[in-house]
Amino acid sequence: MDKAELKRRTQRFAIDVIKFIESLPRKRSLDVLSNQLIRCATSIGANYRSACRGKSTADFINKIIIVEEEADESIYWLELMEESELVNSIGITILKKEANELTAIFTAIGKTAREKQRLNKLEVKK
Repeated sequence: MDKAELKRRTQRFAIDVIKFIESLPRKRSLDVLSNQLIRCATSIGANYRSACRGKSTADFINKIIIVEEEADESIYWLELMEESELVNSIGITILKKEANELTAIFTAIGKTAREKQRLNKLEVKK
């Protein structure tokens, strides 16, 4: 998956979350969970775009770690909504699947970037 496709995918996830949240009934507890979810879900794509413009490998890695954390946090808020039975779990299932996949993708990207950084440091020392 290339950068452009991943940018589109993270943006699509944010849009899907926005539409999902807009379809929910208004309840105090659900409003709080929805606000948290929309913040982290929209942050994934924004921070990934920022990571792609990283000034250095270290900057890229730091931003990718944030993206990974935001994707994982999205899963948390979706799970809370589902387990508290505040929303229909059918709508959440697709969003959780995508959030899990995005978390796995960004975890792998971060691990690869850290390994390349480590190898580059070893090369410089030689």
